[in-house]
Amino acid sequence: MLDALQELTRLAVQAKTGDRSRLMLDIAGYRAARKAELVTVAERAIAEARESGTEVSLEPMNPFERKVVHDAVAAAGLSSDSEGIEPARYVVIKPAV
Repeated sequence: MLDALQELTRLAVQAKTGDRSRLMLDIAGYRAARKAELVTVAERAIAEARESGTEVSLEPMNPFERKVVHDAVAAAGLSSDSEGIEPARYVVIKPAV
């Protein structure tokens, strides 16, 4: 629902200004809370990739969520890729080489 409202708002801004907006809606702190939750998920997966030495695949996520995970992985010094096709794209965390 939040993504749909965000897209409608972006379209309204674009129709009014003629410019594409990078607007991000956060209603009742949902995105902030989700971001914190995703960082925790990423940290667990990072630890698993380090300990096992194998790739760790996460559940499908939307682009915002994948970006949060990719940023956490990069900050930890590992690499990650998005795989799959929308709406089932997911992040794969790769162990250090």
